[in-house]
Amino acid sequence: MIKHPSQRVAVLIDTQNLYYSARNLYNKKVDFKSILEDAIAGRQLTRAIAYVVKTKTGEERPFFDALEKVGIETKEKELQIFFGGATKADWDVGLAIDAIVLGEKVDSIVIVSGDGDFIPLVQYLRFSKGVHVEIIAFKETTSTKLLEVVDDFIDLSANKEKYLMRLRETAPIKIERQHKQINKTRKGRPRIGLSSIK
Repeated sequence: MIKHPSQRVAVLIDTQNLYYSARNLYNKKVDFKSILEDAIAGRQLTRAIAYVVKTKTGEERPFFDALEKVGIETKEKELQIFFGGATKADWDVGLAIDAIVLGEKVDSIVIVSGDGDFIPLVQYLRFSKGVHVEIIAFKETTSTKLLEVVDDFIDLSANKEKYLMRLRETAPIKIERQHKQINKTRKGRPRIGLSSIK
């Protein structure tokens, strides 16, 4: 599908997936502003949503504010802490529901994630709704099966200078540890938390 200015596009960002991919692969942070610009690609942006996890401390608020400053709406979910210290924070279902709803209103949906759990969603949007689906992620942490079903793919690793920035230790250590625990409990796909942008 050729991209042109009259097309309507929605951008849905799996923030945790992107954060931990950048951190684990390159020990850097993500430039969400640059990613959003390339996701839009000169088209009409309907909505840009980042799915984020918040803690009771609220120390991640500056990051959420930074996302909103560059035009990315945030949807927040509290980090769940269970008896024994287990934690959970999963936005997959929420992102999928938004994609299905927005699929009625846009020509293209850009999912910023390499999570293979989105394969059924991509197939539904493409073959049942006729929506053009694009993926933006780091190829090293992207499901190969997911790449087989999408219309287009932007590999962030192919242009690290553009999409990554040097990591500064601004994220609260406490929150970082909580998100690392989430990552350990959900093996097989990267999970993330905080990051900073320009």
